[in-house]
Amino acid sequence: MNKSTISTIIILIVLVFGVYLWGVTQFSLVEPVGRLTITKVGNPDMFPNHSNAEVLSEYAAKSGSKCVLVVHYGGDSNYRHFHQDANSILAPDGVHVLELAFVDPSTYKTYVDWGEVLSSFIFGIPEDRYDYKADGIYFDNLDGALGYIDDLAKERGQVGPIPMFYHGTVRADNPYMNPGCGFPLYTQISWKQYGRFGAYFYIVKGLIWPFVSNQYYPYEISHLADLQHLYNYGKLDYQ
Repeated sequence: MNKSTISTIIILIVLVFGVYLWGVTQFSLVEPVGRLTITKVGNPDMFPNHSNAEVLSEYAAKSGSKCVLVVHYGGDSNYRHFHQDANSILAPDGVHVLELAFVDPSTYKTYVDWGEVLSSFIFGIPEDRYDYKADGIYFDNLDGALGYIDDLAKERGQVGPIPMFYHGTVRADNPYMNPGCGFPLYTQISWKQYGRFGAYFYIVKGLIWPFVSNQYYPYEISHLADLQHLYNYGKLDYQ
């Protein structure tokens, strides 16, 4: 088989895969976008007019979406939805930020469990692995949690798939090695809605997103160690 034939086959595979993802997106609840940020610049950092909310509003303006979904690693928050006013004439009504967290019933950990990462990469995440929380409500299965998010989005006029981000913050680790808060749930939902290879694609795309699309990334990465230190010692908490 010559190089020309191999190139043609690769191009066809890419085209078919692209058409497949486009087709699935038309019927999916979410469209995975990627990692929102890499570290905290204030705590809490999911509320109106925070830099994260501004980034989400900007994305909603460009995509024409009324809602966005941010997924997290469950902690003390209730993960309540909120409204971010417009920061663009393209989205005069602003955006509704919906939040969903997975809760690990075994332990809370901020480090990367590479054994679990490898297992998830090969086999996916078992349906009964986590519980879920949104608006202070606990769900014991992902379908119930996504159904709740779907109802919220419809009430707020969402048409088409909801852009989905995962929070992505890391407390102390290198953000190039640790994908950050919410990554397992982002992977689980992507796998559930788009299949194995769709999930692989959105994982790669998602890891790149903040480094090329988040306007606050240069500040966050250049002050990473200081911001992580301040957060871990409670100095970023709003009074």
